[in-house]
Amino acid sequence: MQALETLLSRPKSRRAAIMLALLSTIIPWPIAGVHKFYLGQPVWGVIYLLLWNTPIPSIACAIDAVWYCVQGEEGFNAQFNNISQNNPHAVYSKNIEPLQVGVISEGLRELDKLREEGLVSDYEFEQKRRQLLDRIS
Repeated sequence: MQALETLLSRPKSRRAAIMLALLSTIIPWPIAGVHKFYLGQPVWGVIYLLLWNTPIPSIACAIDAVWYCVQGEEGFNAQFNNISQNNPHAVYSKNIEPLQVGVISEGLRELDKLREEGLVSDYEFEQKRRQLLDRIS
């Protein structure tokens, strides 16, 4: 179960989603909607599986594949990887590990020391602080 959660918490590949959707278009059973499971939408995946013997999942999978192509990398990442278009340096973090929070908090302490010593301006401190905090939220 832990391995499955680790696999599902990784960033999703747009290319893999397109390929899975196209494969589901060609072979509706037993993989109808597998791209929905991959993208973290299990309810839609189950609906596709329940309707496997109708043309609906094949048509929907084809539409999904076209949509992922047209959507572009930025739109795909914003929708499925929680990486916003306004902040391309944001780190994907659906389930952040406690160790990462500790590392980020230690980085904030070090950054504050640099600011107090005058090695980093207040403006630079605020920018770096926001970048570090964006990794958590």
